[in-house]
Amino acid sequence: MIERYENTIVRTVCSLMAPLIQLFALYVVFHGHYGPGGGFQGGVLFAVSIILLRLSMGREATGSKFSTRLAMALASVGMLVYTMAGLVPMAMAGAFLDYEFLPVPGVSGADLRYLGIAVVEISIALAVCGTMVLLFDVLAGGRQ
Repeated sequence: MIERYENTIVRTVCSLMAPLIQLFALYVVFHGHYGPGGGFQGGVLFAVSIILLRLSMGREATGSKFSTRLAMALASVGMLVYTMAGLVPMAMAGAFLDYEFLPVPGVSGADLRYLGIAVVEISIALAVCGTMVLLFDVLAGGRQ
């Protein structure tokens, strides 16, 4: 079980760093279209910020905001959305993850592929973040 770290400086620095890490994680996820980064890296960064808070503040303080159940739900929803983004184009006579065949009214061509990539990057980030936090929770002392 992760206990609260009894050093005021460490707790303060960690609580100030976590939102900045989360903001950078969002940047990495949404910048994944244009450069290095994407869903996996952004999901890991977001999970690291939550794990940092769990290590410094204790599991009881952070478990109410981001519980193990929420981590499992995020991982499941992320994988479900990723799977649907791959299977829906197949149902529309395309290939797996062929974003050109996504049935979005009013959007076509490059914009449709851009939208498909964004959906996949976000779903991967959710799945990775949820899985990493869930693994940490299980390894650190079981489920709550």
